[in-house]
Amino acid sequence: MKTILLAVGRTVESYYITAIKEYVERTKHYIPFDMEIIPELKNTKNLTEEQQKEREADLILKALQPGDTVVLLDEHGREFRSVEFATWMERKLSATGKRLVFIIGGPYGFSPRIYQAAQEKVSLSKMTFSHQMIRLVFVEQIYRAMTILRGEPYHHE
Repeated sequence: MKTILLAVGRTVESYYITAIKEYVERTKHYIPFDMEIIPELKNTKNLTEEQQKEREADLILKALQPGDTVVLLDEHGREFRSVEFATWMERKLSATGKRLVFIIGGPYGFSPRIYQAAQEKVSLSKMTFSHQMIRLVFVEQIYRAMTILRGEPYHHE
């Protein structure tokens, strides 16, 4: 089964790009993993926040496939310690069908249609992070989860 991180908008800071690529490549040693980018919307000055979320929803839904297990990275989602997340990932990877898809939304969050399409929500922190930074934090946590499951020394209690 493949794991996908689907993110709205590109990462622009080179230091984030470098670090994200590093953790994506490390994670690929454990599981099939990719990051897919949905381009940010153009000409949004005349759009309301809700209109932007709906247009992003169209693009997100187009990227999903039948049978995907969809997990939103959302501030109201379930929080985990890293070891708990590793156990959760292990269950998901063994129980999920074709793809496990994590989604990071655009600057205004998700439309109701995306919440309806999702099976779960996960929160990485009660704090707010930039969308570029959360990509790095999340791919590092996926990598950490895989090393925990393999009993490797990357994670320390």
